[in-house]
Amino acid sequence: MLATMGYITPEITGKFPGYLSPSAGLKFADVPNGLAAISKVPAAGWGQILAYMAFCEVSQDQSAGTPAAAGDFGFKVLTASDPEAKKTKLAAELANGRLAMMAIIGMFFQDGLTGSAWGDWANYTASPLRAFENELGVQAPVGFWDPAGFTADGSTENFARRRQTELKHGRISMLATMGYITPEITGKFPGYLSPSAGLKFADVPNGLAAISKVPAAGWGQILAYMAFCEVSQDQSAGTPAAAGDFGFKVLTASDPEAKKTKLAAELANGRLAMMAIIGMFFQDGLTGSAWGDWANYTASPLRAFENELGVQAPVGFWDPAGFTADGSTENFARRRQTELKHGRISMLATMGYITPEITGKFPGYLSPSAGLKFADVPNGLAAISKVPAAGWGQILAYMAFCEVSQDQSAGTPAAAGDFGFKVLTASDPEAKKTKLAAELANGRLAMMAIIGMFFQDGLTGSAWGDWANYTASPLRAFENELGVQAPVGFWDPAGFTADGSAENFARRRQTELKHGRISMLATMGYITPEITGKFPGYLSPSAGLKFADVPNGLAAISKVPAAGWGQILAYMAFCEVSQDQSAGTPAAAGDFGFKVLTASDPEAKKTKLAAELANGRLAMMAIIGMFFQDGLTGSAWGDWANYTASPLRASSQ
Repeated sequence: MLATMGYITPEITGKFPGYLSPSAGLKFADVPNGLAAISKVPAAGWGQILAYMAFCEVSQDQSAGTPAAAGDFGFKVLTASDPEAKKTKLAAELANGRLAMMAIIGMFFQDGLTGSAWGDWANYTASPLRAFENELGVQAPVGFWDPAGFTADGSTENFARRRQTELKHGRISMLATMGYITPEITGKFPGYLSPSAGLKFADVPNGLAAISKVPAAGWGQILAYMAFCEVSQDQSAGTPAAAGDFGFKVLTASDPEAKKTKLAAELANGRLAMMAIIGMFFQDGLTGSAWGDWANYTASPLRAFENELGVQAPVGFWDPAGFTADGSTENFARRRQTELKHGRISMLATMGYITPEITGKFPGYLSPSAGLKFADVPNGLAAISKVPAAGWGQILAYMAFCEVSQDQSAGTPAAAGDFGFKVLTASDPEAKKTKLAAELANGRLAMMAIIGMFFQDGLTGSAWGDWANYTASPLRAFENELGVQAPVGFWDPAGFTADGSAENFARRRQTELKHGRISMLATMGYITPEITGKFPGYLSPSAGLKFADVPNGLAAISKVPAAGWGQILAYMAFCEVSQDQSAGTPAAAGDFGFKVLTASDPEAKKTKLAAELANGRLAMMAIIGMFFQDGLTGSAWGDWANYTASPLRASSQ
């Protein structure tokens, strides 16, 4: 949390005046933000940091059962006289700490990747994702995506034919997806589907099972309509029908840009529907229910070994490739042994990527005989080229030693990953099981991490992905616009800016600023009373309404008196009408005269305003999430004790 604030605060508030180290002539202003700051810390500074860390560790007994073992070091930032309130605050601290751990790793990643604390993607210009980026149907953030290489022949005729097919499949899939969903939500039509056959709409089951109820005449009508669609219009190359225009203009506009936007949206929705309907078919065919009633699927291979070490919520035992379908415990044990080894190697490899970037390299020689210094070895994949033959020999010899120095046959300790050095162990069987499960989880995460590092390293030639070598990314469109955020750059998946209208963009940006500000206030309004408590005294003396009477979250709405709503609406109206907000005015750019975020330096001001936009976007996501959990559970912080039927509780033991 401190590190995250350390990244964010200087970007928003600026830096302290004066000197950080007068003796070294080092000003606060001389220290760059982010990882680059490490290079500016003088030796005495590292000494102070390490000394303070040591003091925190040794100045108090932290053995089991002591206050320090529970994180209480005597300075009570979060405390309360009420045990439940204190428990809530401490739980919030843990949650915020977890969020901050994710945040700081993300910041390290973009900083190391781009050389800027806020991820300056101006160094990332050569992305292959920009190919064919002006083609209809190209979607952010990936741009033109053709992993199967269908367009590699460069034939415009083949492309047009496939696009025509894609449009038809997408439209059918959208109708099919709606056909699955609508009867489940709205129910079925009254009366008869086929009076002559005595078939009611209510008799037709949802999903694939409905196929069995379609009478022969129904199939005839379906096929006849399909044939009519195909033969009633010329669909050869260059005709309107070849581009999906069959004369009934569901999606059209007099403005060519608006029409292009609508047609692109149709393609995107069709692609989504194709994925959706295949998923629905799969769960329907698997379970015999249109909505996938897994109670009917008692023999799922996903349930096998579900009490096995390493099974992780929420998916339980997950084996999409069906490796365990043979039910062989011997094969399972062998694969588990392999997984443990791969996970351990990946954890070491991941640390090997990260550590030199943060701490620097060892002094002296890696190989005195070869005159090879640690400093000569590049980070990442490039290090492979520097390993001398004797080094490869040592690596292979150690790998061989690990494999042959102990019996690893089925049933032995080594078969379960126990090679005699107990890094993770405990006298309590449950604690030991928890630690070993955590090792598996961390190993799996590390396998994903190291593959990602290899990918960015191979793509850019740098262990941290120096995107200065990757110069053609479509993510750079409008990249100098205020509010463009790393890593995606200018991101407009809905195509709002496709019309190129600066006026419309300014209007939407103004709306975004207002929504973001309201959401930041709302988010703080949710969080603050939970941590600090409420104001003393009366919110409305005339109504006898105390601040303490107002519940947190959505329930507070019921306590707002009529005069309160009047004040809220009056203030909103004042904000809207008290200043000219037409295009080109300061208010159109979000400047309403009270400068919370400003600076005399234009670049510093731009950075602060960009940070405001980013925080507003995050707050919009946050407040929607809070509304969701509040509405679901009746508690501002999501008291799941009120939500006893949650599927998220499955296998909670």
